[in-house]
Amino acid sequence: MHGQMDYMQNNFDMRLDPRLLVENAKSVISLSYNYYTDKKQTDLLAPKISKYAFGEDYHLVLKEKLTTFFEFIQQQIGEVNGRTFVDSAPVLERAWAKRSGLGWVGKNTNLINKNSGSFYFLCEAIIDVELDYDSLVTDHCGTCTACIDACPTQAIVEPYKVDGSKCISYFTIELKENIPEEMKDKFDNWAFGCDICQDVCPWNKFSKQHQQERFEPIHEIINMTQNDWYNLNENIFKDLFNKSPIKRTKYNGLMRNIVFLKNNS
Repeated sequence: MHGQMDYMQNNFDMRLDPRLLVENAKSVISLSYNYYTDKKQTDLLAPKISKYAFGEDYHLVLKEKLTTFFEFIQQQIGEVNGRTFVDSAPVLERAWAKRSGLGWVGKNTNLINKNSGSFYFLCEAIIDVELDYDSLVTDHCGTCTACIDACPTQAIVEPYKVDGSKCISYFTIELKENIPEEMKDKFDNWAFGCDICQDVCPWNKFSKQHQQERFEPIHEIINMTQNDWYNLNENIFKDLFNKSPIKRTKYNGLMRNIVFLKNNS
């Protein structure tokens, strides 16, 4: 159910066996990094973007953090071989994070932590050293169906199962073709990503403000009016989103989303 995200079906053997990614791998270290913010876009009518896209691209930030982390490991215990990953290889990050006890996989298929919710990025270090391992935590979704009930495209087809090809994030970021007309009036004004299933999750009432300066909302982006988005040109796009995850859609992809929203508003 991955739609046009063909990369998800590639290198399946590596997804199952990290030793094919890192020779002599013994351990997967799962890490999470908070990006939650209570700040919002100032124009309530403006096309909406996910919280994680308010600031600098997390790939840039976390790669630097992981480099520091790996250097720290080597300083502490000597020669260690391995690699670090931020969405950069076929790693089953949620499965490893779940096994490490960082949280449980919720009904919206996001990893949820009892103390901090789900607004965080996952990344990994795979190394050739055996460690003392953590264990699973229990599922605390209970009978709650808030995420399933709130999804406007019914992408959560059953508890713990998402049809990626129906997700608003898929349509606005991954899809290369035109957005299907049957999705008309179902986007709730989302132009890049979607936070609905996380916003309604009761566990996210425990989310805490992140402490990463580079994730602070870029002033020019968060204060864009509806007309600013509608009238965005390619030069402004390149300048404004130079270090933003939004650049992934490229100018034409973002404007496709905005025009779709405008025509269906």
